[in-house]
Amino acid sequence: MANLEIACFNTQSARIAQEFGADRVELCAGMEVGGTTPSVADILAVRSDLQILLNVMIRPRGGNFVYSGEEFEQMKSDIIHFKTLGIDGFVFGILNPDDTVNLDQNKILVDLASPLPCTFHRAFDDVTDYNSALEDVVNCRFSTILTSGCESNVDAGMKNLRELVKLAGERITIMPGGGLRSTNIGTILKETGARYYHSSAITDGSDTAVGEEVQRLKSALI
Repeated sequence: MANLEIACFNTQSARIAQEFGADRVELCAGMEVGGTTPSVADILAVRSDLQILLNVMIRPRGGNFVYSGEEFEQMKSDIIHFKTLGIDGFVFGILNPDDTVNLDQNKILVDLASPLPCTFHRAFDDVTDYNSALEDVVNCRFSTILTSGCESNVDAGMKNLRELVKLAGERITIMPGGGLRSTNIGTILKETGARYYHSSAITDGSDTAVGEEVQRLKSALI
């Protein structure tokens, strides 16, 4: 059986994700820009509500994934602080201006997060060579890569996802996400054999997960 992570942009979504069978929550703010660092208040509220795993995004702003010195220091500070809040992992990703993986900065953050696991988020979908980027992310000691297969969504990226899962082997988890819904998760599971899947489970145009969609997503993975 594969596992399901729900991207949650508010505390209500996190409660819905747990109630309807998700295995893990990725807590973010800033849905309109694809996710940013959530507030301490929201992290504490969600942590007190959840028995399932809670990962927290570290992303100081929307836009690209090349960060200034000040932004990088903020990311470091957030990781150090959030580690004390009882969370289970972090989600982030830093690129160089040429869209290669920034080895030095990512390694520093992964080391700061240790022993908590880290997911390299969809910054991966901006890289120009996913084969070399995969090796770089493995080298940085991330545990997971969240990706749509370096395409706009998981349907378009299915062939690449299948190859990434094969290339990754047991070294790192490839987690398909980006346009993943109950209507296509079965096909993505069959075609890629990935072990973890990521969706916001938002189907009604709001910013909150829909419980029945979470349930359908999870049921497809059993």
